[in-house]
Amino acid sequence: MAASLSAGKHETLTGPVQDTQQSVKERGQWDSKMEFILTVAGAIIGLGNIWRFPYLCYKNGGGAFFIPYILYLVTCGIPLFILETALGQYTSQGGITCWRKICPVFEGMGYAAQVITIYGCMTYIVILAWAFLYLFSSFSVDLPWANCNNAWNTDACVTFGTKNASSNWTGSLLNSSSSVVEFWQRRVLRISDGIESLGGIRWELALCLLLSWIVCYFCIWKGVKSTGKAAYVTATFPYVMLVVLFVRGVTLPGAKDGIFYYLYPNTTRLADPQVWMDAGTQIFYSYAIGLGYLTSLGSYNKYNNNCYKDSFYLCLLNSGTSFVSGFAIFSILGHMAREQGVDISVVAESGPGLVFIVYPQAVSLLPCPQFWAVCFFSMIILLGVDSQFVGLESLMTSVTDVYPNLIRKGYRREMLLLLICCCCYLVGLIMVTEGGLYIIQLFDHYVCSGATLLLLSICQSLSIGWIYGAERFCDNIEDMIGYRPSSLVKYCWLYITPTICTGTFVFSLLKYSPLKFNNTYLYPWWAYWLGWFLAMSSLSLIPITMVYQLYWGKGTFWQRLQTICRPADDLPMMMKEEMVVLYALDHVTDDEKTYSNNL
Repeated sequence: MAASLSAGKHETLTGPVQDTQQSVKERGQWDSKMEFILTVAGAIIGLGNIWRFPYLCYKNGGGAFFIPYILYLVTCGIPLFILETALGQYTSQGGITCWRKICPVFEGMGYAAQVITIYGCMTYIVILAWAFLYLFSSFSVDLPWANCNNAWNTDACVTFGTKNASSNWTGSLLNSSSSVVEFWQRRVLRISDGIESLGGIRWELALCLLLSWIVCYFCIWKGVKSTGKAAYVTATFPYVMLVVLFVRGVTLPGAKDGIFYYLYPNTTRLADPQVWMDAGTQIFYSYAIGLGYLTSLGSYNKYNNNCYKDSFYLCLLNSGTSFVSGFAIFSILGHMAREQGVDISVVAESGPGLVFIVYPQAVSLLPCPQFWAVCFFSMIILLGVDSQFVGLESLMTSVTDVYPNLIRKGYRREMLLLLICCCCYLVGLIMVTEGGLYIIQLFDHYVCSGATLLLLSICQSLSIGWIYGAERFCDNIEDMIGYRPSSLVKYCWLYITPTICTGTFVFSLLKYSPLKFNNTYLYPWWAYWLGWFLAMSSLSLIPITMVYQLYWGKGTFWQRLQTICRPADDLPMMMKEEMVVLYALDHVTDDEKTYSNNL
């Protein structure tokens, strides 16, 4: 009887094991470790490394900014990076179902992250459309933003191409009379007076937006197989361009002046809390923390892949790229300031202003400017496109894992991806209208901001550190890679990371001020309400999912609460422990049979 009972248990146990193996086969895995490394690198190394980090260093005390940056990296960035990557590898699930298996009470985090990803995909890709238009415009005899002989230029247009041309200029480069600003505002955007007047669709941008979506679709249409192959190009070529721009930049006259402004430490700036806030938000922004990207990409790893060591290498690569980008950017800006006889503070800019105003003006001062413009915008496009299609792949992975039997049949995945791309493109057309830039900034400020990522990071730390258990998660990592992670990482999950994230979030609320476009235009009241609605449309899914699970669960309230805080039974270590028990039971049964036969 005991033997038959054991056999019955053995049958029920091998079922989940076989199902897990079949699921891994259906989901697919990376063909090589390099595909995983390059794809994650493409996801986390993007435009923020080029247009945000160098400017933050310059604005926040130069080399002194590395102090808060490294502290946030060690206490928040790396621990959460390891957490998300290991979570995906251990569960072999995307950004939603991984929480359903590990900590069901926080399953809403997965849904919230996917909503933010959709919003981000619709807005981030517009930057690619702008970059494509600039790239196509670079193939001309004269760069169109380098002169005032175009139909869109006004009578007040001035070209600041030489030191003599700007010798009497005391205003800012970023004013409405410069040729590069007029190209950006009057040719590319045709920007309206405000969000109240959206105007018509910019058909050239709409076509460039369509091209961007087509590229992203074919990069991931076959799932992880095509994503990994695309990453070989999209993640490596930008480094070639960055090295070319770096070498060219540091050899220009005036380059050392720009680098001096970039790195010269001003420790008095560390007394400003905003400097620490900027360091923290840059970490969360550039490492894609909280969005489920790392979890989805890690889920395609082999179970025994050393995700712990990979995480350290990728974090080093990300921050190192940001650091080197500063040399490439500020060396060019130093040369530009010298040529125009102005201070570096006049030309230093962050965000789209750096990529689409300052740097195009800078390359126009170089010999053979068309070549350098093509190099620069090719780098921008490839930096943006891999971040875009990895986010889209993360979304597809998460949705497919929720409905695997429905989506993995035939060409349903490809059709669903096509539907998502088409819908996002149609919605995104509003962002290539004449007032589209106002909407993009609204999304960026409220939906994809540091505050939302901070809240998701706090929830992640609490769920793994306190509900699932940091010690248990360390056991899981040890089971995968053969050794336990550092105690510092565990204590970060438990105490340090949630404390710092909470403090940073509270400070961001205390420092809140109404969004202004270009520091001048004040949005109408309904736009602020729209922004908060978009933000809450994602974050509200966390408590809504909790309430739903508690309401529809079985048993008493306490039993339902215990159920949604308990991990799934089919997790790898849970199944291994059950197999050990079964093995012991089988041997005890054999001994009993031998004893019975001897009698």
